[in-house]
Amino acid sequence: MPRLRHHPRTLRAVSAALLTALAALAALLTATAPAQADTTICEQYGSTVIQGRYVVQNNRWGTSATQCVTATDSGFRVAQADGSVPTNGAPKSYPSVFNGCHYTNCSPGTALPARISGISSAPSSISYSYVANAVYNASYDIWLDPTPRTDGVNRTEIMIWFNRVGPIQPIGSQVGTATVAGRTWEVWSGGNGTNDVLSFVAPSAISSWSFDVMDFVRATVARGMAGNDWYLTSVQAGFEPWQNGAGLAVNSFSSTVNTGGSQNPGDPTDPGTPAACTVSYATNVWPGGFTANVTVTNNGSAPVDGWRLAFALPNGQSVVHAWNASVTPSSGAVTATASAGSTRIAAGGSQSFGFQGTYSGSFAQPDAFQLNGTACRTA
Repeated sequence: MPRLRHHPRTLRAVSAALLTALAALAALLTATAPAQADTTICEQYGSTVIQGRYVVQNNRWGTSATQCVTATDSGFRVAQADGSVPTNGAPKSYPSVFNGCHYTNCSPGTALPARISGISSAPSSISYSYVANAVYNASYDIWLDPTPRTDGVNRTEIMIWFNRVGPIQPIGSQVGTATVAGRTWEVWSGGNGTNDVLSFVAPSAISSWSFDVMDFVRATVARGMAGNDWYLTSVQAGFEPWQNGAGLAVNSFSSTVNTGGSQNPGDPTDPGTPAACTVSYATNVWPGGFTANVTVTNNGSAPVDGWRLAFALPNGQSVVHAWNASVTPSSGAVTATASAGSTRIAAGGSQSFGFQGTYSGSFAQPDAFQLNGTACRTA
């Protein structure tokens, strides 16, 4: 039988055509293939990682009924939430996404735990989707502890209620209202037998928001429920359902912790130590009113970025308006926040701001100031 002979040029042409056809087929398959499937978790404490940096957890701790969450590329949704529990008690669960550490489960690459005095900012953003046929809150859960603990319940829990549906309320009792991060909140304080809880409840639903978690941490420190030498251990966002809850979703979540200060409060060269900043508080007082001109000096060897000065106005005093900084809320424990263009205090430099206020009774000056969470001396 004669042998078939193949010309090399013919073989090269056939091979090239075959490779082109295979490449086209691969491109077609890639274009029509479904995206990577979402991950559904029904295990009681099951979890998975999203965005390579956050943990989505089912966290079904208060019921034996089935609950499943589906982790997406940017958040999660509650796929199934059976059963109900009494609305005058604890919720069924806390399906959530977090940055930090929760019962030894730490998110990849997290900067937490981090000492509060060493955190310059902790920006976070959230987008929620709500449902009507359930009883629940949509809330952040922020944990603080005197130690860099990663393995259990921390000493103080901050909750930020973005929405509440049904006859539910935070732990403890309402102790007033406060303006934090530019919004007004009901403030509730109490304990659950294991840890202290400070809750900030929005008077109406918030579906999306970008804010600095440290505004709430500093408000908690100002109320004496944490110390600047404590640690922020996790920033969590999700839902506490009492009845049903399927369809609730975190559409997107982000959390960053910027450790712009020293993690060592004993470093005498750092602006976060007690001797490294000085505050001059000059007043002009008349019956029922006053002005205060405040100068903050950085005595340290490094600049202070994004400066915030916290202090408590004496009883009966209230801020009417301010200049060169915003001062919020108008009374009680307040924080002066740098205006745009003056957010840095250079090493050896200073920044000044002022405000006009009213008072009743006898006039007094604040007796303590904190620059970015650490005490300053007064001039």
